Amino acid sequence: MKLKYISILPLAALAFGASAETWTLEQCVDYALSHNISVRSAQLRIADAENSLTSAKDAFLPSLDASASQSFNFGRGLTSENTYANRNTSNFQWGANMSLPLFQGTREYHRLKVARLSLSQMLLEHEATRDNVVLNVITQYLQVLYCKEVERSAGSQAGYSAFEVERQKTLLAEGRIPEADLYDAEAQAARDNLQLVEARNDTQIALVNLANLLLLQGTSDFDVAPLPEGEPLLPGADAVYAEALTINHSLLGAREALRVADANISLAKSGYMPTLSFNAGIGSSYYRLSGLPNEAFSQQMRHNYSTYLGFSLRVPIFDGFSTRNSVRSARINRLSAELQVEQQQSRLYTDIQLAYRQALGARERYNASFETLEKTRLSFDATREKYSLGRATPQDFEIAKNNLFRTEVSLIQARFEYLMRYRILQFYRTNRI
Repeated sequence: MKLKYISILPLAALAFGASAETWTLEQCVDYALSHNISVRSAQLRIADAENSLTSAKDAFLPSLDASASQSFNFGRGLTSENTYANRNTSNFQWGANMSLPLFQGTREYHRLKVARLSLSQMLLEHEATRDNVVLNVITQYLQVLYCKEVERSAGSQAGYSAFEVERQKTLLAEGRIPEADLYDAEAQAARDNLQLVEARNDTQIALVNLANLLLLQGTSDFDVAPLPEGEPLLPGADAVYAEALTINHSLLGAREALRVADANISLAKSGYMPTLSFNAGIGSSYYRLSGLPNEAFSQQMRHNYSTYLGFSLRVPIFDGFSTRNSVRSARINRLSAELQVEQQQSRLYTDIQLAYRQALGARERYNASFETLEKTRLSFDATREKYSLGRATPQDFEIAKNNLFRTEVSLIQARFEYLMRYRILQFYRTNRI
């Protein structure tokens, strides 16, 4: 039995959202991806990871700084004759220093590797966030379509009841039925109208939920378009899982986090390595002693000018077990990342298997409901005909009408359950809606 769409409204279709702007599923997904707060937050994390990568690259550059100082001294001071005298002195110094890391124990190399892998992880997690948004939009979009179908079915029931009320009024005017029969028909029409109002409210709530998911303000001009008709072919669960293992962004992100954990272990171990840096600098000074002859500023700048070159070697011997503890923490984080990969893979398998089994169940319910609906509609038509001829009671008519409504709703539920699970499986399989 094909899962094709069948009309469940034999009367005129309800005019729903005639003036509303109709959105397709693709439009809803695109809008949600560009406005969703979780996606935008993930983009900020990517920007932060990019900045960390830039910082890791910049750590290989030399550092250069300049300095200048001016000091004044008043009062008694020691002279060159080893006596004290009242002397006022001033001193001006300037200098420029450069430090170039030659070998940092592979620390900066591993820090750069961690930054690159972390950026890759953020990109995958950003895609995983987008995937979750897409799945949520698909689910809520189909929920709206489901509620609209139930609303149409409820409108069909209300239409039957309204027609029956008019028929009863005609019969009462002809004196063919007691007035109580008209009251019964009007009471049933009121119940069906209440059912229609509730169905409309459910549709509006579903639209509001979808609009909130899209971060839209209000739903007065918002409606959704039906999905293309056709028989979707359900892919096998094992085939979907095999393909999802290679493209699922949540799983790929967990695997990338494992690589980050490995790189962090190497980074922590670099604390055992020595470091070597090259240093160079230039500078000069000017000194003035009051009451005595002093060289001019330019002369002192030339005479006191100095340069220096040097190397600095640092060999770690004992750091209070700081490096050892860092390595231990990194290894624990690596074990945690392994568990996250296993958990993500298990969750993916469970989600796919569950969606597949639910789709199979929905398809079986749909086939059964499809056959039942045909027979129930024939039974309803026969009961309505007998009722119009006075050979069936109002209770028989209402029972037949309610059976038709329940069968229609069961068919709608099965159909949209199948479509939802099918699209979820397809998304796991292809990362496309």
